[in-house]
Amino acid sequence: MSVKKIAVDSESFDESDYLEFIALGGGSEVGRSCHVISYKGKTVMLDAGVHPAMNGMAALPFYDDYDLSSIDILLISHFHLDHAASLPYVMTRTDFKGRVFMTHPTKAIYRWLLSDYVRVSAISANDASSLYTDADLSSSFERIEAIDYHSTTEVDGIKFTAYHAGHVLGAAMYFVEIGGIKVLFTGDYSREEDRHLNVAEVPPQRPDILITESTYGTSTHQPRQEKEARLLNLITKTILNGGRCLLPVFSLGNAQELLLVLDEYWQNNSNLDGIPVFYASSLARKCLAVYQTYINMMNDSIRKKFRDDRSNPFQFKHIRSLKNLERFDDLGPCVMVASPGMLQNGVSRELLERWAPDAKNTLIITGYSVEGTLAKQILNEPSEFPSITGGGIKVPRRIYVEEISFAAHVDFKQNSEFIDLVNASNIILVHGEQKNMGRLKAALLGKYKDLRDTADEIKIFDPRNSEEVRLPFRGVKVAKVMGSLASKPPMDGQILSGILVQKNFEMSILALEDLQEFSGLSTTAVVQRQTVTVDATSELVKFHLQQMFGAVKDVSTEEITGFMVMDSVTVWCNKGSLTIEWEGNMINDAISDTVLAILLSVDSSPVSVKISSKPSHCAGHFNRPEKIERLLVFLDSQFGSAVEPMENPDDGVYIKIDQNVGTVNFRNMEVVCSYEPLRSRIRHVVDHAVGTILPLTDSGASEDSESGESDGGEVKMEVD
Repeated sequence: MSVKKIAVDSESFDESDYLEFIALGGGSEVGRSCHVISYKGKTVMLDAGVHPAMNGMAALPFYDDYDLSSIDILLISHFHLDHAASLPYVMTRTDFKGRVFMTHPTKAIYRWLLSDYVRVSAISANDASSLYTDADLSSSFERIEAIDYHSTTEVDGIKFTAYHAGHVLGAAMYFVEIGGIKVLFTGDYSREEDRHLNVAEVPPQRPDILITESTYGTSTHQPRQEKEARLLNLITKTILNGGRCLLPVFSLGNAQELLLVLDEYWQNNSNLDGIPVFYASSLARKCLAVYQTYINMMNDSIRKKFRDDRSNPFQFKHIRSLKNLERFDDLGPCVMVASPGMLQNGVSRELLERWAPDAKNTLIITGYSVEGTLAKQILNEPSEFPSITGGGIKVPRRIYVEEISFAAHVDFKQNSEFIDLVNASNIILVHGEQKNMGRLKAALLGKYKDLRDTADEIKIFDPRNSEEVRLPFRGVKVAKVMGSLASKPPMDGQILSGILVQKNFEMSILALEDLQEFSGLSTTAVVQRQTVTVDATSELVKFHLQQMFGAVKDVSTEEITGFMVMDSVTVWCNKGSLTIEWEGNMINDAISDTVLAILLSVDSSPVSVKISSKPSHCAGHFNRPEKIERLLVFLDSQFGSAVEPMENPDDGVYIKIDQNVGTVNFRNMEVVCSYEPLRSRIRHVVDHAVGTILPLTDSGASEDSESGESDGGEVKMEVD
């Protein structure tokens, strides 16, 4: 099946801003529930069931339409086969590599339920149609992680929390958050309190997207008390007429609810003592221990009986467990609660074929019947139906058929009220036959029509299998300030300086000293060294560094001469070589590259000089007008209009930048400025200008030098 796309493009969005939803099963159908949501490179699968009306590979969701290796986590809502039975196939027969989560009761029952499914599948179908073996089930079971209700789990940036969903013991709806976008998946859920389960909860946060079941569409359930009265009256009438009652059920789920109803009714009606009530499900008998274990996850009524009466409600007084039909003496009126609920095979199918020809007997369909199953077909009361033995054998149907649904699904009223409470702006309908889903969508669109084309518009989607829904979300990136930076409230206009740390979708700003404590990260300083062969004196090295960087700090020790450039790169002068040392980072690396280039040119540079021990002419009286003019050219090129002459232009100039003022005295080349960065910059320009203006050869010697007249002494400059 090809994948179709449904997109909402109200404005321009980047491709990464789209959340994608696809139903691989359960789209416009009930059965093989499997949905996938993907956003910002994270992918979550919700449920992995099989279709109860199909066998083998045909029962699977459309796994071939999706790359299962991209799935990060898989969440199972509850243990029913149409939501969980293909999980071992996904984990052992595909390239799925993600993690799997379900609640503790679900995991406890899941193992028994799927073992029974493997056994029944092997009996009713040939080996070629088997999806997996019991060995596959065992190996995959070990990888399943159990979670608690209301506990938030995070996996690689995906957060999810399980809430009570009603429906069956352990059923969960999942609140999933990816990159700030919140999704609520209800699974199968119930808002009607029964004898043992809590109703579905409304999560405290509002989701952006609600993925909800639409099983009953716009239908409304009969009130529970009326349903129970109908059921018990029909059972009593059948028994008094000498007939038998067959109630096909899922092994676990509404079966336990019906057993509680029947046990209470038999307890209150002593005239029924001689009429047996059987529960024909070895699987359910095993799993009743799980129900007894997780009493604390049930409603107040069950917990109160367990606590105050010191009795276990699931230790039935009037119901007998039937291990197999060989031990059943079918001699008179009785009530039989038997699995499976869809009448496809098993005990319920065998008893139906046995009792169907007798008009005194009654078949009561107590759950939802999926299209394509015998339970759905027999509701139309056909005159006959095919026998499970095959060979074209038909079984006459004279048995009375009645549907009294105790399926723990929401009806339209309950679903609509829950949707209002959740208040999501996007609703995706799943787990419903096409007609029911379409009717529910139409009803909701009509309900919210006044919000259309407003900021509060609610969009509703009813995708079929393999149809992709794409929803645009433009999230706001928020970084939390933590640690010492958060010790004081920030002032308006304050610039906050720190390290921005991003883990998955969460960003925080930290001071360097808080990095280890708040992020688990540590810092490492990498000191880099490089040695080059240069035959030059330390004075000559210093001179060349000053020409480029201005002030150079002397960091010499008793053993070795050293200079530090821009407080970051140190040059150590060895005999015949130079060693550069710096702490590695982007800025220091760039400075060290420049230092290295300068040092490699020291030997060959035409301006390399050796400085004598005599006083420098540069430090003496410098009063020649033409040299002052040349100096001004250098200053103007660096500072432009910031250069202003003193009252006597021959005395020097002022250099004004912002609120800072520096002076250059032309008579002794002294630079004065209280702001050190500006003073260093002016000093560097003046030194560079004077060094350039001074002659480098005897022929270019100044007249003052030739005559021996100078205020500060004489410098002899030699070409190296």
